[in-house]
Amino acid sequence: MARKMMIAGNWKMNGLSTDGVNLAKEVAAAVKAKKRDCEFVVCPPFTILALVKKALRGAKVALGGQDCHFEEKGAHTGDISPLMLTDLGCSYVILGHSERRADHGESDELVCKKAVAAHKSGLKTIICIGETLQQRDEGKTIDVCSKQILGSVPECADAKNTVIAYEPVWAIGTGKTPTAQDVEDVHAAVRKVLAKKLGRAQANKMRILYGGSVKPNNAKELLALPDVDGALIGGASLKSADFMAIADNAGC
Repeated sequence: MARKMMIAGNWKMNGLSTDGVNLAKEVAAAVKAKKRDCEFVVCPPFTILALVKKALRGAKVALGGQDCHFEEKGAHTGDISPLMLTDLGCSYVILGHSERRADHGESDELVCKKAVAAHKSGLKTIICIGETLQQRDEGKTIDVCSKQILGSVPECADAKNTVIAYEPVWAIGTGKTPTAQDVEDVHAAVRKVLAKKLGRAQANKMRILYGGSVKPNNAKELLALPDVDGALIGGASLKSADFMAIADNAGC
């Protein structure tokens, strides 16, 4: 089944005003310069969302947040609500990234709760899953990813409001990547779990991205795999040339 390729950039905790605006303008110009048959998303830090939104004006590049709370408002110092993200012009939000799970102790249950709130507010979610190196070495990759899917993806999820991103924790920012066959095996297994949870029709339509040291030189092989529908890109998204080269190599 044909699924539209997605190229998403997670800027993480990087980018002050000038840097963020310049990067956004470069991405916008590159997207405008060529007819591209894929969806682009950039997820800057909260502090520059409004500036990046303005810099992207006129380009087919969606804006996303890197996290959200499960409440619309209230006494939650330091958090940001889904409604605040939509108010800033976001259409996507990343949830359950391994860095949130590790640094902030986020559970599958909490990720699911956030996803429900995000969908209620009109946001589409990019829900992240992935195993640690120890879990991989113990042969638990499929089990871990399956558990995260079952626990993190809400019943209200469908192919229109949810994207899954498989990011092996041990590959994020390390320069290491699984083999292409390993990536395809995990993506295919994840799609089977999604079929059990949401039904085969939705699972076949839902996009599953790969993330974890995606670079221009490995993008072509990884993004050509049958069950890989794009990439969630970290470090390489901070350089517009690398970000767009990944899109080019993916056939976008």
